Amino acid sequence: MDEQSKLSLHHCCLILFSVLTISSTTAFDYGDALMKSLLYFESQRSGRLPYNQRVTWRDHSGLTDGLEQGVDLVGGYYDAGDHVKFGLPMGFTVTMLSWSVIEYRDQIADAGELEHALEAIKWGTDYFIKAHASPNVLWAEVGDGDTDHYCWQRPEDMTTSRQAYKIDEKNPGSDLAGETAAAMAAASIVFKKTNPHYSHLLLHHAQELFEFGDKYRGKYDGSIGVVKSYYASVSGFMDELLWAALWLYEATDKEDYYLKYVINKAHCFGGIGWAISEFSWDVKYAGVQVLASMLLEKAKHGHEGLVLKQYRSKAEYYLCSCLNKNNATGDNVERTPGGLLYIRQWNNMQYVSTATFLLTVYSDFLRNSSQHLRCPTGTIDPEEILSFAKSQVDYILGSNPMNMSYLVGYGSKYPIRVHHRGASIVSYREKKGFIGCTQGYDNWYSRVEPNPNVLVGALVGGPDCRDNFMDQRDNYMQTEACTYNTAPLVGVFARLLQLEENLEVELVASY
Repeated sequence: MDEQSKLSLHHCCLILFSVLTISSTTAFDYGDALMKSLLYFESQRSGRLPYNQRVTWRDHSGLTDGLEQGVDLVGGYYDAGDHVKFGLPMGFTVTMLSWSVIEYRDQIADAGELEHALEAIKWGTDYFIKAHASPNVLWAEVGDGDTDHYCWQRPEDMTTSRQAYKIDEKNPGSDLAGETAAAMAAASIVFKKTNPHYSHLLLHHAQELFEFGDKYRGKYDGSIGVVKSYYASVSGFMDELLWAALWLYEATDKEDYYLKYVINKAHCFGGIGWAISEFSWDVKYAGVQVLASMLLEKAKHGHEGLVLKQYRSKAEYYLCSCLNKNNATGDNVERTPGGLLYIRQWNNMQYVSTATFLLTVYSDFLRNSSQHLRCPTGTIDPEEILSFAKSQVDYILGSNPMNMSYLVGYGSKYPIRVHHRGASIVSYREKKGFIGCTQGYDNWYSRVEPNPNVLVGALVGGPDCRDNFMDQRDNYMQTEACTYNTAPLVGVFARLLQLEENLEVELVASY
């Protein structure tokens, strides 16, 4: 090789090294974020913990749940930093975990996290099987928020009420039945190939629950008053019934009955009437509209296609509002100066993670079908949509004015005083001496020191509308984390990890 060739090769190597170095210092480790997000669900487990429990500061809890009512309600998840098992947010959490695996199973598997994702889903669905004690009975809640919030205890020491509440024919709860049906239907798709018997069992429960919720209609917070202060069903039950029908359509290999339900109820249930700018444990319309949109290409006849087009129009409104591409300012989601989507003051990150998921899924749908998103200000290509979703995730992981990762345990700076009973008190494994109801408040809640246990993978409520964040245990609007905050990110982290790896391969190939 002559001297000129050597210099050229050396120059290329330097460029490649510098590009890869820049990439590695500015890019986020989505694989690490994915691993940690799934670890979080082990922190939230109620019941008897398994031998392979990785979060070692937790131990068994809630082992008598349901005993007073003569039913086994041991298991499931605590939704946030307290110890009530609320059915509606738990159902949504499992639906979003399942949807993540349905869309990004291969990417999650490539990252070595599929087994943990399946375990996270099954921990929830095993509980739902118990809670659905008979065709028209679903246990909705264990514990109650009022007595629970009087105490600051580890779950292992719990002395608060474990009263259980149910919906049935005389006390309906179509929203709860619908969301639980959606969760079990989506999970049945996840387990279809690897655990067909379990998948079939889940589908059976999902169909029964949907029939129950549709036949005996009513809001669950009208039947169970104690839930109103915590998880009131503001959007009603119609969105959940449409949501459940769509998941059952997918889970039953396109059984026509469920699609007809979605088409026939589209108008009277608000599916094509409501243009919504949020997607959450309560308001499912945007998720319904996105799922329905993706069926349009396979519409069997004119009326079906016409209604699915109307669903797509509403889905596009939601997506365009997130992208700031609707005409009127009031039709777009607000953003903080740092660029974060901002819906409301309390636990805003839940809306960011759900929006990011829908944007990511829809960008892939558009790319795979060679389409663009049509917004009032113009058409948007799939790459731009995914790029915006990535910007939201990067904000969460530390690219923000506070230089703070809002995913606990990720990066070098993250919230260390998370509003969470178990994390804020010395581990039961280390100190088994009983810590009483008010003793936790006296000795642990008001401490300025960091929590003794790190709630790895939890997505906290996040900053305010000016990107400010106060890391204080009593600042629960910002420092409390919930299962439904993290669940949608599982799929997104896996997708962004694949995107990064593909870019690195292309970069190396180009040199």
